[in-house]
Formats: sequence, C-alpha cells, structure tokens
Amino acid sequence: MPTRPSVLYVSNLAYPARGRRYCDEDIYLTSHLRQHFDLAVCHPEDAAAVMANFDVVVVRNSGPVIDYLPAYRHFRAQAEATGQRVYNPLSGKADMAGKQYLVDLTGQGYPVIPTVGHPDELNRLPQAGTYVVKPKAGADSHGLEFVDRDEVGSRTGDLLIQPKIDFRYEVSFYFVDHDFQYALHAPDPAQRWELTRYAPTPEDLEFAQRFIDWNGLGHGVQRVDACRTQDGDLLLVELEDLNPYLSLDRTSDETRAAFTAAFTASIRRSLT
Repeated sequence: MPTRPSVLYVSNLAYPARGRRYCDEDIYLTSHLRQHFDLAVCHPEDAAAVMANFDVVVVRNSGPVIDYLPAYRHFRAQAEATGQRVYNPLSGKADMAGKQYLVDLTGQGYPVIPTVGHPDELNRLPQAGTYVVKPKAGADSHGLEFVDRDEVGSRTGDLLIQPKIDFRYEVSFYFVDHDFQYALHAPDPAQRWELTRYAPTPEDLEFAQRFIDWNGLGHGVQRVDACRTQDGDLLLVELEDLNPYLSLDRTSDETRAAFTAAFTASIRRSLT
C-alpha cells in the first residue's frame, strides 16, 4: 500500500472569534482531509516543534499572529531554514506580511480603501469627518480606533490610517489557488459576519482576480474582502492570505463539497 502524504493542520480550536466558531470549520475540513492524508492537528504555538515529521504544514484558523508573535516568527524562520512545505506558502505579500500592502497599493492606484502609514500623510487621503486608525500588525479589529481628524496626529506607532467609508455592504470572494470558488456578503454593515450567498458579476470577479494575480501565490486559500461604496464601486478592505476564515457554514452543501475537493487537490499539488 503506498504511503499517504502527511499533513500537520494548524488551528487554534479555542480562539474566541466574534460571530464565528473557528473550530467547527476545522472539524469539518479535517474530517474530509483525513480521507486523503495522514493528518494531525496542532496549536500554532506547537507547529515549529513537530512540523519536521510532516510533508506539509497547512495553516488554517490559527488566529491573529499578534497573539503569539514570537512563536510565529520562530515557525517562519525554521520553515524557511529547513525547506519545510507550508500551505499557504510563506511568500504571500498581503496580510501574511502585515498591512503595508494597503499603503503600497494605494500609491500604485489600485482600487483599495485609501490608506497611508503616518499622520503626516493625512493630506493624501480624501477629506473625512472620521478616520480609521489601526496597527499594521493587527488583525480581527485588534487595536482599531475611530478618531476625528484633529486626533489623528496624536497617534503613534506602526499604523494604518484610512478615511471611514460610508459603504453599502461588504462582500468576500474565496479562492483556491487562482480559481474562484464562491462569494458571500454582509448586507448589514453593522453585522460583518451575518453572511449570505452572493452572486458576483463578471466585473466583481475581475476586481477580485486582480488582487489574487497581484499576490502571485502558486497554491493556497485566499479571501478578498471588499466594500461596495455608495457610488457602486468596490474597494479592497483586505486580502487575507495567511489563515482566512472561510464561513463554509454559510454556503450550500454543493459549494462546501466543491470547495473541499478543490482544497484537497491543491494541497496534493503543492507536494509535487
């Protein structure tokens, strides 16, 4: 009997996400992956110690790395030093590398929420009554503040500064490798995780695909989060390329099955 590939599946099953249960999604995915791989689950702080015994480390709902930053940095350094396969690959240029990409993409003219990295650059942003200030290393709203324009200058540190956008709704596009899988949206801006199915237009998919192509990951799961402005345009909120929550419980049985098959095939391809 041929040896099956081995997968170390990284998840923080106890992470207290607001409006979501990470553990349910990972229980579902691992129950299917174990049919194709020899699989073990571990906490992100334990990954570096045991990953040498596995063909690939699959990072899933591991929670914001700011909660375990020394362990994450050690994991990355050890994976790179030993050539350990990691899925998603550690070459991601978006959230995996911090939030500087939002500043960079703003400067390059991409359709993103206008973003600068220092209060001295505030004049580069559209005028707004309220601004969003958050740490570049943050995630899941860690450290996010809404402040008046005259308060922005008092904020220090490695920051992102954006005008508060009056948007109609948020929408997320989910990809495996470079292939679109499904989309979900939050009709009520105040209820980010009350998601329903969304039928994207060709223009919507072109928007999302542009950021997937920009990131250039050969394998992996990515989520493109955008907001629909009052004028009808889409603006990138974030490109999650490290451990995007997939909201599979908000999809149909057919969509979940198709996603899981694509995910499984992508992991297998990443090993060759």
